[in-house]
Parts: sequence; C-alpha cells; structure tokens
Amino acid sequence: MRLTIRHETVYRYDAPVRYALQRVRQTPVNGPGQKVLEWAVGFEGAERDCSYTDGFGNKVLLARMSGQEIASLSIVAAGIVETTDNAGVYGKTQGFTPAWLYCRLTPLTTPDDALCEIGATHLGPGDRLSALHALSGAIRDRISYDPEKTEVTTTAAQSFAAGHGVCQDHAHIFIAACRSAGQPTRYVSGYLFVEGEQNHVASHAWAEAWVDGLGWVGFDVSNRICPDERYVRVACGLDYTDAAPVTGLRRGAANEALDVRIVVNQ
Repeated sequence: MRLTIRHETVYRYDAPVRYALQRVRQTPVNGPGQKVLEWAVGFEGAERDCSYTDGFGNKVLLARMSGQEIASLSIVAAGIVETTDNAGVYGKTQGFTPAWLYCRLTPLTTPDDALCEIGATHLGPGDRLSALHALSGAIRDRISYDPEKTEVTTTAAQSFAAGHGVCQDHAHIFIAACRSAGQPTRYVSGYLFVEGEQNHVASHAWAEAWVDGLGWVGFDVSNRICPDERYVRVACGLDYTDAAPVTGLRRGAANEALDVRIVVNQ
C-alpha cells in the first residue's frame, strides 16, 4: 500500500516568545514493513538546528526560535511511504537498545496491583504470542475508547482504574501489564490509514512486545489487531514521552494553543 501523509502542527502564543527549542519526531525511516519514498519536514517561525538518531533509533530534528519575538510556530511533515503487511511482526531489529531495557518502569507505565494481576493472569507459562493476544483483548474489553476522559499525562494505572482512554492509554496499560510480568514491551507512535477517515487530530499509538523467535511484534489494543499495511511506524521508546511527535521548552510566560491536523490517504 502506498500512503501519502501530511502532519501539520501549529503553536500559537498569547505573548511573543523570544526563545524556544522543539524536538520533533515526525520522520519515519525505512524498516520492516515500510519504505519511505519521499519525506520532508519544514518549519515556519523557527530554524532547523540539527538532526540526530536517538538511543531508540528515532530520527529527531531540533528546531530553534531565537533572536526575535515570535507569535506562532508551524511544523509540517509530509511524504509518501510504501507499506506491506507483516502480520504485526517488526522482527529483531533493535537499534541501539537491547530488549531487556524495555522492562524498565516509567511514571506513565508503573503498574499497580490491578495491572500486576491482569499481567500475571495472562502471561503465565505457555505460548507467549497467544498470551499477548489474549491480554490485548482483555484490556480492550475492559477499557472503552473515550477521547474526552484522559490527558497525555494520564498514567496506565489511572486509565485502567477509570475504565476508559485512548490509544495512548491502551498502549501504556498493555506495556505496564507486560512489564509487571517481566515481558519487554515498548511504546510506538505513527500513523494509521482508516478508510473514509483521512483527517485526524493526533497520531496513532500501539505497543510492541518482544517474542522469542519472532522479535518485536506489534499490538494495537484500541483496534484489536496487529499492525498491518495501513500503519506507518515513526518512533518508539519506553512510553509516550520518548516517542511524542513534538516536545520542547520555551522561555517566557506566554500561554500556548496547539492545533494538529493529520491527513492520511491511500
């Protein structure tokens, strides 16, 4: 499948900003299941400072605003990616990080007793791949999809207790339950093509678990499937904070408003 993607992010400030630095993870790379045919990231209101590959293998751009008073910042990432269906199997490609690092707990993925219980219930002895599928389904059965109830700072334990969340929450819950059972699992951000729903207000999120003999295998808890040719993988990490499309800092007391528009077409 050949997918065209445009991801526009606009920050508007209620007072001029004299300095800001934004870390942008919006560049997919070639890998199992995807080939990047065209891609570019442009900035308006900022200058590209440098680019690098982080410890998780993500392509990162730094954009700097300095030397003038700026009222807005626009980031546009766009291109074409050719994808194939690998039945969710990303494989043994790990970048710079060993699989065991993805057992490390973070503030967003620290399990409470309830998450430890569901992890222990499903990830006991036996076929690990089948167990992971069962865990994904059990989480989705229990946690309804509701975009109005959680924030990017909501933890896995909080959304699990509340019984609702979005794809980020589903991924964090799955990760927390897996790590409580010693299962290496990581967070993945990217894009998803949905027939008839080309416009989106956020990127998509899912999880990947390490399965002996297969390597990394993706689980999209929200949609009850493993990623296929409709998915474009962009970044990964221990949780959302490592794979967020944009993170940064600014100097001054200005408040900001954020608008995001993502279009994915076949």
